[in-house]
Amino acid sequence: MHRLTRLFVVLVLALSSTAVGVAAAAPDLETRLTAIQGLRIISKAAVGEYRYFVLGFRQPVDHQRPWRGDFEQRISLLHKDERRPMVLHTTGYDLPGGPGLSEPARLVDGNQLSVEQRFFPPSRPEPANWRDLDIEQAASDHHRIVRAFKAIYRASWLSTGASKGGMASVYHRRFFPHDVDGTIAYVAPNDVVDRRDVYADFIARAGDDDSCNRRLEGVQRQVLQHRDEVVAIMLARGYRYDELFGTPQKALEILVLDTPFTFWQYQTQAKCAAVPGPDATVEELVRFMDDTVGFDFYTDTGVAPFTPYYYQAGTQLGSPEADERAVADLLRYPGSSVPRSFVPADIPMHFQPGAMRDVDTWVRFAGRSLLFVYGGNDPWGAEPFRLGPGTRDSLSFTVPGGNHGSDIAQLPETQRAQAKAAVLRWADVPASVQTSTFNGPGPDDLAELRRGRR
Repeated sequence: MHRLTRLFVVLVLALSSTAVGVAAAAPDLETRLTAIQGLRIISKAAVGEYRYFVLGFRQPVDHQRPWRGDFEQRISLLHKDERRPMVLHTTGYDLPGGPGLSEPARLVDGNQLSVEQRFFPPSRPEPANWRDLDIEQAASDHHRIVRAFKAIYRASWLSTGASKGGMASVYHRRFFPHDVDGTIAYVAPNDVVDRRDVYADFIARAGDDDSCNRRLEGVQRQVLQHRDEVVAIMLARGYRYDELFGTPQKALEILVLDTPFTFWQYQTQAKCAAVPGPDATVEELVRFMDDTVGFDFYTDTGVAPFTPYYYQAGTQLGSPEADERAVADLLRYPGSSVPRSFVPADIPMHFQPGAMRDVDTWVRFAGRSLLFVYGGNDPWGAEPFRLGPGTRDSLSFTVPGGNHGSDIAQLPETQRAQAKAAVLRWADVPASVQTSTFNGPGPDDLAELRRGRR
C-alpha cells in the first residue's frame, strides 16, 4: 500500500473512532430534557415504541412583563426518535389523562408534545389574575415551548388540536407564523361574527330531514313541562347549584337549551331514532338527557374545571347564541345560556370583539400551510375558518354527516388523500412512510372531546 494511502486510511479510522466515541458519550434524552431551563420531569414511562414523560415547564405569567412572576405549565411528551417530526398538540384544555397520539402524529410516525392550556389546573398562576388569560399569552406559551424543544428535535414541526385546541393552534400561528411548518386544526370554530344566530340556522339544517330536530324540540318542551319532577331528581343526586347558577331551575333551563346543539355535536343521524317521543315518561326523558347532555356537567362541580374556557368565550373567543324559540313560553330565566352564567361573579369579564377579527384576517390574507377539518353536522362548524385571497398552501374539508369527532380518516377518499399528502409534505416525510404502530387512543377521539368545549 502506498505510504500516502496508508496515511489516509489511518486518518479515516482515527476520525471514525473519535466520532463513535462522541456518539457514545452523547447525553441521553433525560439529560437533554433536564438541561432545558425551567423544565422538570414529573413522571416517565415506556409505552410501546414510545417513551412517555409528563413535564413541568416554567412560563412567565405575563410574557410582556416577565418580572411579574411565573407558573409551571404541564406538558406531556411522547418520544420516538429525535430525528422524526415533532407534533405540537395544543389541547386548549387540560392534559389528556394518559398517553395518546393525535392523528397527525400517527400519520408522520412522529413525536408529540401535548400542552395544557394556561389557567387549567394545575397550570394556573397563584394568585390568578384572569386578565393574563388571553390568546396572545397562550400563543407565547407555545412559542417558548417550541424554541426550547427545538434544541432536541431539529426535524420538521407540525401543530394540531381539536375544537378549542384547534383554535389555539391557529392563534399560535397568527402570532408566531414560523414556529411550525404546518397546522392541522380539527372542528375549530371561528366566532368572528359573535352574537349572531348562525348556530341555530345551522342546527335547523342538520340531519337528513327536519324530523330529528322536531323530536328534539319535543323533548325540550316535555322536560320543562315536567321541570319540578326533573329538578327533584337532580337534587336527589346531591348536585349543588349555589355558587354559579343560584338555582337548579336555571341550570335545567340552560341544559335544555343546549340539547339540540349537544346532540348534533356528539351524535349522528343514526341516533335520531333514540330521541324520545311525545309519550315518553319522565324517567325516559331524564335518561336521554343524561346520555345526550349530562346533568352532572351543569352543576357547580361540573362546570368549575371549565371556568377558563367560559372566561375566554366571554372575553375573546365568542360563543353560540342559544335558540330559545321552541321553548320561549316555558322559560323562567331567558337569556341565561351565556358564558357569564358559567364564570364566578367575582371574575370580571369584558368582551373584546377585535380579537377574532384579527385572527380571521390573518388566516384569509396571510395564512400559510393550514388544514381545517370540519363535521357536516357539527354545530361548531357553523362559523368555520375560511381560506381567503391571501391564504397559501392551505386546505379545508368537511366530513359528510360528521360530528365533533371528525378527522382526516373520515373524509371521502380523494380529500383524504389530499389532506394526508399535505401533512406529509409539511413534515418532510415521504408518502411511503409507515404510520406509527402505537396502539393507544388518540387524544382527539370522541370520548376525549366530550370532556372539552361545550
